[in-house]
This record gives sequence, structure tokens and C-alpha cells, in this order.
Amino acid sequence: MSDEVVFIDTNVLVYLFDQGAPRKRAIAQAIFRQHARIRLSTQVLQEFFVVVTRKLERPLEPERALQSVQHFQAYPTAVVTPALVIAGIRRSIDSQLSFWDALIVETALSEGAGLLVTEDLQDGWQIGDMRVWNPFSG
Repeated sequence: MSDEVVFIDTNVLVYLFDQGAPRKRAIAQAIFRQHARIRLSTQVLQEFFVVVTRKLERPLEPERALQSVQHFQAYPTAVVTPALVIAGIRRSIDSQLSFWDALIVETALSEGAGLLVTEDLQDGWQIGDMRVWNPFSG
């Protein structure tokens, strides 16, 4: 089991519940088994709720999605602060990322993540001491 801090983006959580993507679901489950120091953010939890109740082929009932969010609170969860919003805006401008992706990057960095797990950014991208990993590519 890896001991580095691993920041998990919304899509990884969503795949845990996506009946229409069994391969990605298995990968997401393996990530949670293999990494001990997982971090989330309030942004990730909010996005998760919206996606799983509205955008999945078979959406979750809101109550089940709420229970899942409550379960995810067992993981350290970074609160998106005004300072992180400003840092996200700056990164968005400087790196030409969407604001939401830039905010994920800044939050992961603020948590000391060595690995950012997401399918929204380029696999292998190195941002300071943090590497982006897209386990769903290929």
C-alpha cells in the first residue's frame, strides 16, 4: 500500500458507482484499496453529488448519494477557501486550465499530494512535486 498523499478527483469517486463502466469501476475500487493516504476536497464531494444523481446512466437516489458523501468524510477533506479560489484562478490564467481543474490542482498541492488521480488532466504531468495520474487511459 502506497504511503504518499494521493488526491482523488471527482471522476474517480463517480466511477465507484457507475454501473455503466465496469472496467473504470474496478480501477477506482483498486485505487482505494492500494492507497492509504487519500485526500478529497469539498469541491470533489459537491461535484460527486451532482454527477451521481443527475449524469449517470443509472443515477443514484439522492439519499444514497448523501450516504456516500457522509462515508467519504472519513477521508481527510480539504475545505476550499477564498485563498484557494484565488490560487485556482491564477493557475487557470497561467496554465490555461479550466477554473475547476485549476482549483483541483491547487487544492491537491495545498494538501501535500504527491499524486493527483484524475482523468481530466494530462497523464504524467509533473506540477512541482506532484504527478498527475490518469489510471483510466488506455
